[in-house]
Amino acid sequence: MPNSKKTTKKTTVRPNQRRNNTPKKSAVSKLIWFGILAAVLLWCVIVYSTIFAKTDRQAQTLEVKKGDTYHSLLVKDKWQTSALASSAATKLYLKVHARTPLQEGIYQIPANASLKQVVDILSQGAEVRMIKVQIIEGKTVKDLYNTLKNTDGVTLEILTPRADGYSWADVARDNEAVSKALGITTVNGNLEGQFAPNTYTFDHGTTDRQILKRLYDDQQTALANAWEGRAPDLPYNNSYEALIMASIIEKETGLAEERHKVAAVFINRMRKNMRLQTDPTIIYGLFDRYDGKIYRSNINEKTDYNTYQIDGLPPTPIALPSKAAIEAAMHPEDTDVIFFVATGNGGHKFSRTLDEHNKAVAEYRAVMKSKNQ
Repeated sequence: MPNSKKTTKKTTVRPNQRRNNTPKKSAVSKLIWFGILAAVLLWCVIVYSTIFAKTDRQAQTLEVKKGDTYHSLLVKDKWQTSALASSAATKLYLKVHARTPLQEGIYQIPANASLKQVVDILSQGAEVRMIKVQIIEGKTVKDLYNTLKNTDGVTLEILTPRADGYSWADVARDNEAVSKALGITTVNGNLEGQFAPNTYTFDHGTTDRQILKRLYDDQQTALANAWEGRAPDLPYNNSYEALIMASIIEKETGLAEERHKVAAVFINRMRKNMRLQTDPTIIYGLFDRYDGKIYRSNINEKTDYNTYQIDGLPPTPIALPSKAAIEAAMHPEDTDVIFFVATGNGGHKFSRTLDEHNKAVAEYRAVMKSKNQ
């Protein structure tokens, strides 16, 4: 019988055929793990930038009012200043760590405080006893000193103690002490106009020296910045003269829309060598003699401040001008008006000629006569 053995055909698998997909799978796996690791690292950076990183914020007081929440204070008004900060990370952190009820009050937040620091402070209810100092623009340095003397919580270190009467002679003594304490040098030692009017909050027990230094620094910064960006060809020899003009503008109008036009009136008059003839300078020059009215004798009296009798600007500011008034002094409106008078109904009417001005004065008197009747 023929040989019936079956021959089996063997298939030989080469080693490289078995492993030809392995490198591809390994590369994909590595890429996936690298992506996961990168995502984790990015999330860690975002979390750190959101929660633990220092901010660019200055030291401040944070007032928590009724209805405020951690979300409204720290998410809606984003606390973290970093570009990498995430609202989602903030929400998650607050959900886990901000469980203590938020209490109303005023909280002292240190400079560069991170989100974590703020949450810790708010969670502890670290309320700080504060004092509010409100200095209204257009008030004088006398008013400023008197306010500090009569504000509970202000520690008097350089100002004379509060008294029943406070005269300009007393102000002169306080000016001397403040000038020495803060190293300020001005004309005649008069510190009028040198402090920024605003509403400030300070820790209970803050000294008058610290408060006045803050107000002085704020005013000098506002003045320096405005002087740097001033309009060309202004008739001021220096920034102090601009401060004097700003104080006059502040006293002449309380309307924001009029400030730059009032500035134009006085600057145009200076350019024409006309006297400023502004009543607030008469009042300031009377000091303690002012009784609420300006008499003809006051207009005719030559004092250092009476701009009906002197040429140019008075020697010092006549009030504490606001930042807005300083900006107006540096940027007068482009107009040729040289007169203005109250309308009697709020605001002023501006004129280019004396005839126009006299007519406006007559209209004002008619309005006032009608009101009096």
